[in-house]
Amino acid sequence: MKPRIKNMLTEQEMLEIAEKFLAFSSHDHIELKLYYEAVLKKPYGNIYTYDSKKYMETGVFKHHVPSGPFLVEKETGRVVNFGTARPKEFYIEAYENGTLMPSLDGYWYPEDERYSHK
Repeated sequence: MKPRIKNMLTEQEMLEIAEKFLAFSSHDHIELKLYYEAVLKKPYGNIYTYDSKKYMETGVFKHHVPSGPFLVEKETGRVVNFGTARPKEFYIEAYENGTLMPSLDGYWYPEDERYSHK
């Protein structure tokens, strides 16, 4: 696990990490965009949802990108990917009680731009 950041991240810093993660995750032909009005603020970080920019602009379903929300941890800056198989609340509860199942791309580290299972 990465060492903790000495000071908690600000809202702006967490947003910058979220945007960096989306830029990293975007494909050549699909630009991803955050739902800024839907940020869920928790004591441990912010949970973001997103979709393709084209879907957000047009509302045409064929441009929708099935995507799970993700958390930017306030203490570490680590991005925690949540799944898509269950409701968001399931993943939030699993994160909060320590039962979130690890996956190879479960965590993303902005300083290295790399995924890890831990």
